[in-house]
Amino acid sequence: MEAKNIHPSRGGMRWRRAAGLFVFWCFFLHASEAQIRYSIPEEMKKGSLVGNVAQDLGLDLKRLRSGRARIVTGENVQYAELRADKGLLVVHERIDREQLCGDVTPCSFTFEILLENPMELHPVTIEVLDVNDNAPTFENKHLEFEISESAALGSRFVLESAYDADVDANGVQSYILTPSDHFILKQHVSPGGRKYAEMVLQKALDREQQPRLSLKLVAVDGGNPQRSGTVNIDINIQDANDNAPVFNQTVYKAKVTENAAKGSHVLTVNATDADSGSYGKVTYSFSKSKAGIADFFHIDEMTGCISVVKQIDYEKDKSIEFMVEAKDQGSLTDSTKVEIEVLDLNDNVPVLNVMSFTSPVSEDSPAGTTIGIMNVKDQDSGENGHVRCAIEGRVPFRMKSNVRNYFALVTDADLDRESVSEYNITVVASDAGSPPLSAERTFHLKVSDVNDNAPVFAVSFYRANLAENNSPGVSVLRVSAKDPDENQNARVSYMLEQGEIGGTPIASFVSVNAQSGVVSAVRSFDYERMKRLDFAVRAQDGGSPPLCSNVSVGVLIRDQNDNAPQVLYPVQPHAEMVPRSADAGYLVTKVVAVDVDSGQNAWLSYKVQHKFGGADRGALFEVGLHNGEMRTVRQVTDKDAVKQRLTVVVEDNGQPSRSATVAVNVALADGFPEVLRSEFADDFSEDYDDRLTFYLVSALAAVSFLFVACLLLIVSLKVYRWRRSRVLYRSDLPVIPYYPPRYCDTLGTAGTLPHVYNYEACAAAKSHVTNTQAVSQSLVSVDGADADVPHGGEQMSGNCSRMSTLVSQISTLVSIYVCFQSFYHGEALFLY
Repeated sequence: MEAKNIHPSRGGMRWRRAAGLFVFWCFFLHASEAQIRYSIPEEMKKGSLVGNVAQDLGLDLKRLRSGRARIVTGENVQYAELRADKGLLVVHERIDREQLCGDVTPCSFTFEILLENPMELHPVTIEVLDVNDNAPTFENKHLEFEISESAALGSRFVLESAYDADVDANGVQSYILTPSDHFILKQHVSPGGRKYAEMVLQKALDREQQPRLSLKLVAVDGGNPQRSGTVNIDINIQDANDNAPVFNQTVYKAKVTENAAKGSHVLTVNATDADSGSYGKVTYSFSKSKAGIADFFHIDEMTGCISVVKQIDYEKDKSIEFMVEAKDQGSLTDSTKVEIEVLDLNDNVPVLNVMSFTSPVSEDSPAGTTIGIMNVKDQDSGENGHVRCAIEGRVPFRMKSNVRNYFALVTDADLDRESVSEYNITVVASDAGSPPLSAERTFHLKVSDVNDNAPVFAVSFYRANLAENNSPGVSVLRVSAKDPDENQNARVSYMLEQGEIGGTPIASFVSVNAQSGVVSAVRSFDYERMKRLDFAVRAQDGGSPPLCSNVSVGVLIRDQNDNAPQVLYPVQPHAEMVPRSADAGYLVTKVVAVDVDSGQNAWLSYKVQHKFGGADRGALFEVGLHNGEMRTVRQVTDKDAVKQRLTVVVEDNGQPSRSATVAVNVALADGFPEVLRSEFADDFSEDYDDRLTFYLVSALAAVSFLFVACLLLIVSLKVYRWRRSRVLYRSDLPVIPYYPPRYCDTLGTAGTLPHVYNYEACAAAKSHVTNTQAVSQSLVSVDGADADVPHGGEQMSGNCSRMSTLVSQISTLVSIYVCFQSFYHGEALFLY
């Protein structure tokens, strides 16, 4: 990526110099990240353009907006601002290079531009170029030196270094010493790159001529315009001391661990002075060449032992260099360099910053869905700064890292809200130090519901009982289904499945409440017509799309005692004849009854309600309690009346019970004539049903009318045909009626009483018909013998045949009429 140089116009030569700063290319640090670098001068105004990030990264503005591009700085101050709508990077806060980096050069700060969906990370480094906005300064307002007059030419005196917060060309470039009669100024560069000056004696001192010298040291930087700082130097000339202390090493090196305890020994410097007495006594002190070193270390001025007085932070100072002076009582000095290497300790806990976190997450999210993005940093170095992330406990999530120090929290398995609706995910970030340090962060993640569960009924089949003759709208039962989903997805409604019973829709029989699931009867049910009702109820949730399940419901119609028994036999009116010779236990008749109810409502019992005759000797008849058989209790005697009428009560076992009655007429006689002689008919005429009499009379009248009409019609037709044939053939044969040999023997009679009257009438008719048939047969034979008569021949024979047929039909009608009358008169006689 191409980096941009920004040259804000602040006027003057310093901006023209800043305009010459270069722009360099950045390299790809990872397959998923591109690094760009910009160089800008410090003290730029807020909103000043830094660079076109979209163009330099080759990103489209739509990608910046869709990826929610933003700057990630961790805990640092955000000096830059990303305007994603234009793809520009501008200054967000005032940048002071000296405050940001101190004397470290080059000075830069780094941040990342984070994009999501998919996640991309683009590190951005901004180098802050120094501007000459600071003048060199000295820590002390004036310096004092005591120099022996016997100081040898060439003696060196280290001067205090000026401190310039600016760096490079804008830092201290040179020193000027005025006046320079006795001393010349030599400038040196320390291994750390800092420039310092030494006064070198070039002219012997004469305390008697000039016991005190006043000099001025000027430090000049290289900025444009130049800035300078001045310190006064006072030199007191001492008496002669011709030997100066000498260190036994030019460079002292030591190592110290960071966070070393106060008072920890670092090293001991040693210098010797060949002089004796007070001039040979050496004291040690830190050189004034680097101000502020006394804040970290202490040197014993008598022994030269250097110890720690303030905790050292490796992350701020990885190595420390300073000068130590040895000075005798004669003010002669020597200096040596001390280099201290700071050893890193695992003293920084990883810092976990959450870039994004999404909650709730849908339970149908596939494995690998990103839940959150975290940045983990450790200020330690090496293994102490190598960080890894893990999740505590067994949860369906894992940490994924494609970019250094950036971790994504993703799903590791399918989620099920019905099993676990919430998760507390504890992410632990730990370094590789010994012992390791760690930090943890707990995330509360909710799982949102999707409609992935159909309603489930509590049972697989519902059964209910409903008494017949129910009121329409009565509740039969309540079905209930549960849906483990929540909210709208768990809202269950009920409905009937389409179906028919006997061609009638099921909705005509029952209904179901959509909210409560209460099944109600739409109509009143009759057990005798419908004993069972089977249908299905569907439960459907409110999801989109909805899910449903069915359950079978069986409703048994419970019988009630709403039907009275019905007597099938004997048919009313009914009469039975019991011979007087019948013994006890003689079967008179059997009452047959049914009850269309079921169960105990259909269990029938029989009993005699009223008994007539034979009261002085006790009851003559009894009825079987459960079989309905009517039998004699004892032998019939002469004292028992001929006529007996019994009322049998048939009762079911319902609650309350229902009953029916049947009347049975019994005649105690050995034959029908005996019945006729009794007053049986007269006594029973009072109870005879007038309707039966009306029906019999009406039937007799109708039959008589039909008989007469048919007879007249047949006679008219036959007479007409006969007259025509008579005209042609003229025959004197007599017309003799023909009676069939049988009468209506097959007519049934009710009961077991023989109809004597009917039989006698029919016998008489049969005898008459038999005689007539014989005569007719003889006549036919005579007609057959007359075949040779010259008046017609075969035609005469045909007329005779048709005449015989007519006579036969008339005889049949007469027989039917006679039999019907005989039956009517006989039955009526018996009943009355």
